[in-house]
Amino acid sequence: MAGDEAFRREIREWLADNLTDEVRGVGGPGRENEAFPQRLAFARRLAAAGWTTLAWPVGHGGRGASLAQQVIFHEEYARSGAPSRVDHIGTTMVGPTLMELGSPEQQRRFLPALASVDELWCQGYSEPGAGSDLAGVTTRARLDGDTWVLTGQKVWTSLAHVADWCFVLARTSPPDQGGPRHRGLSYLLVPMRQPGVTVRPIRQLTGDSEFNEVFFDDARTSRDLVVGRPGEGWKVAMATLAYERGAATVGQQIGFQRDLDDLVALARGNGAAADPHLRSRLARASVDLTVLRSHTLRTLSLDTPPQANPSVVKLLWTRWRQGLGELAMEVLACGAPVADTERWQRLFLFSRADTIYGGSNEIQRGIVAERVLGLPRGDRR
Repeated sequence: MAGDEAFRREIREWLADNLTDEVRGVGGPGRENEAFPQRLAFARRLAAAGWTTLAWPVGHGGRGASLAQQVIFHEEYARSGAPSRVDHIGTTMVGPTLMELGSPEQQRRFLPALASVDELWCQGYSEPGAGSDLAGVTTRARLDGDTWVLTGQKVWTSLAHVADWCFVLARTSPPDQGGPRHRGLSYLLVPMRQPGVTVRPIRQLTGDSEFNEVFFDDARTSRDLVVGRPGEGWKVAMATLAYERGAATVGQQIGFQRDLDDLVALARGNGAAADPHLRSRLARASVDLTVLRSHTLRTLSLDTPPQANPSVVKLLWTRWRQGLGELAMEVLACGAPVADTERWQRLFLFSRADTIYGGSNEIQRGIVAERVLGLPRGDRR
């Protein structure tokens, strides 16, 4: 459509005018600490131009962009080499959740700062004994007058060391005897910069430490900073996860295509492409990525996407990316070390985590088995 093409020109021109070499291509999985102050400044420049809240309704300060325009934005952002976003947890997860389920007071308090990237957020879901099994969280919150008092531990908390706020899934009452374990959970908005909150970086295989352990030792938050009703946090948490896997996944796949193109060029340069087996695997990776993109675009366009579609998409892209990392190691083995060897090693190492974070692939397969294939849940509640 003519309007969409004009929109594409608008974002291309804005990126051409505002993207600088100091932030071009920086950040991303395994590199979230890279040039962080510069990326934060760029995010705020995006916000001032109205790009961070592109998908938000106009009534909440957004542009009310169509799905097609959201896809165009994420495609062009990825193609330009713009930096990994530092505000994505806030603008793509917290903001939409508050618009759907938050109180008017919560919306007035938090949405403007989210839109301007004046406050950064992290996610307090996983725990040492409850990673993908969120119904098993043991972090507790009790009311003390007009405040919630939190005690417990979260883990794998991305960007907690720079976040101002955390949305925390905590147990505020025990589940019913014999009932589902997710009852009694609440979704709390907790300030990070206070006594009783301790953040400890976790060093990764890549050498970076972009995620953390977070300890709550009688940390506090206001009584009115529970989203939805106390005890109904599971519904809110699931809504947040659904927003996480939206149109931005298309931009992610543009980045995948760039990685694949660069690996093909490397294989041609060091002779690996002469190996029929490796050449076949590179071709298969290209076909699989095309299928992933087509599937994503098709399901995004549906008024009611299949219930388990986020799980299917995660299974597809995580296995694809791990496979690319493994293939990169075989391509590198065919020739002398190259200038960007570290890039491919980092991809290989960090992709080990792709099938674990955000809900492990085992959990995703269980969701597909139950919600698509109708298989029994077994002993899980």
